[in-house]
Amino acid sequence: MPIHRHHVASGYVVSRPINVWIPAGMEDQPLPVIYMHDGQNLFDPALRADGEVWAVDRAIEQLRVEHHWSGAIVVGIWCTDQRWREYAPQQPFAALRATRGWTQIVERMGGEPVSDSYLAFLVEEVKPFIDTHYRTLPDAANTFLMGSSMGGLISLYGVCRYPDLFAGAGCLSTHWPAGGNILVDELAALLPPPGRHRFYFDYGTVGLDAEYEPFQQRMDQHLIRAGYRFGHDWLTRRFPGAAHNEAAWRARVADVIAFLVMGHVTGG
Repeated sequence: MPIHRHHVASGYVVSRPINVWIPAGMEDQPLPVIYMHDGQNLFDPALRADGEVWAVDRAIEQLRVEHHWSGAIVVGIWCTDQRWREYAPQQPFAALRATRGWTQIVERMGGEPVSDSYLAFLVEEVKPFIDTHYRTLPDAANTFLMGSSMGGLISLYGVCRYPDLFAGAGCLSTHWPAGGNILVDELAALLPPPGRHRFYFDYGTVGLDAEYEPFQQRMDQHLIRAGYRFGHDWLTRRFPGAAHNEAAWRARVADVIAFLVMGHVTGG
């Protein structure tokens, strides 16, 4: 299927393109929707200098064949040069203001977090546009967020901020060091009660991913204490030898979607 590209105007953040992909032959069938960040990295190798993309379309088509599944619509929201600010969870980051590293954090991001505005753009402008122009299943049970690195953080934060709009978040190589243990604890405090949502987390062991394990283990303990059940409404996976790049995320995205959208635990 070709990728449909739209330019969505926004009153909250800089307007940007979004890419929409629909499984082959399913244009008239209502489907779940996965909203993904860093949208230019999902489908078209020509949009990246290294040619590496997630290939989410191939992953979903593979799942359709293997599980006799109808599939899902994927909406890729492009990032901008304000990516760090838009993806840094705004309310949890507020707890870092009192730390000595706050000035350095703001300098690195190019300003204070504006993720509440980015999420408003997603839920008040992008989602209504998609639900109007495509055959979607618009209820929360069929609406998901997914991203990697800082995109993992904003996916988790999006479900925490809008638990009645999203059923789950796929958080690959989540960049916990952006705020460290304080960020982990503050996000955990925002988790919705277990029972209606699924969360997927993972990390590799090479490059940036080598820093993630202790933070992820801390979040895992929060999830356990909150009542989330491993393999049922929460999954964390470690991938030895996996690095922090699109090739690594492409290798496991089908399993992420299977758990997040279909409720299937596959792979290893």
